[in-house]
Amino acid sequence: MGLSALVPGPRQFDRGEVPEVFLVAGTRPEAVKMAPVAAAMFAGGRIRPVLVNSGQHPEMVDQALESFGFEADVRLKLNRVTGGQAELTSQLIEELDRLFAERSPSAVLVQGDTTTTLAGALAAFWQQIPVVHLEAGLRSYDLTSPFPEEGNRKMVGQLASLHLAPTADSAAHLAAESLQGNNVLTIGNTVVDAVLDVAARRAPYGDPRLQEIENRVQGGQSRLVLVTTHRRESWGEPLDRVLHAVADVVEARSDVEVVLPAHPNPAVRRQVLDVLGGVGRVTITDPLPYAQLARLLAQCTLVLSDSGGIQEEAPSFGVPALVLRDVTERMEAVNAGCAVLVGTDRERITSLTVRLLDNPSAREAMTADGNPFGDGLASVRTEQALAWLLGLQQQRPVEFAPYAGSATLRLSGEVDVA
Repeated sequence: MGLSALVPGPRQFDRGEVPEVFLVAGTRPEAVKMAPVAAAMFAGGRIRPVLVNSGQHPEMVDQALESFGFEADVRLKLNRVTGGQAELTSQLIEELDRLFAERSPSAVLVQGDTTTTLAGALAAFWQQIPVVHLEAGLRSYDLTSPFPEEGNRKMVGQLASLHLAPTADSAAHLAAESLQGNNVLTIGNTVVDAVLDVAARRAPYGDPRLQEIENRVQGGQSRLVLVTTHRRESWGEPLDRVLHAVADVVEARSDVEVVLPAHPNPAVRRQVLDVLGGVGRVTITDPLPYAQLARLLAQCTLVLSDSGGIQEEAPSFGVPALVLRDVTERMEAVNAGCAVLVGTDRERITSLTVRLLDNPSAREAMTADGNPFGDGLASVRTEQALAWLLGLQQQRPVEFAPYAGSATLRLSGEVDVA
């Protein structure tokens, strides 16, 4: 299979011309996973990255980029009133279409499955600009969960000229949809590159309570459980069950502390405060900048989360994850033993959390083989894949294959490479 039926072939560049590739991010996870790619492109010197903040979650994108020493080259402004998907999508498409028409990038890189991802792919496709899909091929096979992400990524899959799958499982999902061959590459997940980078920087905490918690953890006085829950399908009754389970765990184990960065949605934050606001050893914070979250994650004994990114990041710190969802498109973590699907059942969450807290051998066994999602070189492979797409190098990148003993950032903060 060729690069794309739409794009006739690699564009010819004049001598000394450096092609521009737009990296479009609208949420923090997108920015986090694209920042290492931008760094690899700068280091390679043959492609100019243009970081575009789409305006979906503009402050959070800026915060994430800042963690890597970057700032957006283009910052789009949206005029959101209703907050609905139709309003957001239409404004994103209009703004991105105008930008692509004015600047005519050589390719557009979108990541994952957000509204920005879909809008960026559509706008580039309509301008006949090659779409490169980073973290392609994730599938839950349930259009309602995660919603609307499962639909977004399936639609982007039909538009992309180059699919950069994080794992062999993701590439197999694409093959099942007749998306396979020369334009599908397994590269690993750039979040592993990102988390190893920012955790090593040890960014200072903005909230002094977190430094106090870290001091107690390192002094052996406490064990830390990080809880994050933000997916829309978890709001309401499922979130209520999770929050009560967290209270049960704290009551069951007197040395456990919980940090829960609350979602900025006012109704969700109110729900969190109603259940956990008065519970001792539970610290509720604002959403944390990525570098601070990575540092905190490295101190954890366990993490409870419905976040896809956390599932990918936790193994790099040797931290088992209990996934607060009934299905996950990241079964690699479950199959490797790094994560366990627990859903939102209060008794199940409480029981499994306490059992793992009480069994250090079981926790260590869960992450003993390193991170199945990457080896810290996915961003380099992405730069090579873009260069190959644009005709700047002849050979395809060597693809990622997980192996026991990949780079793992241990709780001590030191990197062990076997």
